[in-house]
Amino acid sequence: MAALMGGPSEADLMIASMDIITASDVTLENKLIAFDNFEQLIESLDNANNLANLGLWTPLLAQLASDEPELRTMAAWCIGTAVQNNEKTQERLLAVEGIKPLVALATRDSETEKVRRKAVYALSSAIRNYQPALDAAVAELEAAGHAAEKVDATDMEAVDTIITPLREKAKGAAA
Repeated sequence: MAALMGGPSEADLMIASMDIITASDVTLENKLIAFDNFEQLIESLDNANNLANLGLWTPLLAQLASDEPELRTMAAWCIGTAVQNNEKTQERLLAVEGIKPLVALATRDSETEKVRRKAVYALSSAIRNYQPALDAAVAELEAAGHAAEKVDATDMEAVDTIITPLREKAKGAAA
């Protein structure tokens, strides 16, 4: 309705939010507000699917390497929201090589508990019901020295055998 009346579209709002998040002259507080707005926008399946069309996957994934743990947390949260129960965005996350940095965050001993927990959430959302992402996550986990076996991505109990140890490890993360 806002777009019909001359206001910004949700796509415009997503782009504006990411511009704020990636700007060097914006306070952390304002970046976190923009991230919160961004996360609310991508709760919509259409907006989540639009991440690729708007070129927002690359800057979103770049935030996983931010110096600020709060930005890493929000990036993982947004990724988890975008890919949850959404094969199109799960496929896109895999294509832009987003599994590797999520596994790194989820398993990094020096990472904060909050970042690790959100990275595990994002991984869990990315691999459930999408076999290629599950296989990629298992390969990354094995490369990082974590035992994980390939299971059927549609078998939630089997997927939990991968996710539960990551959740438990996240609880013991550095503060």
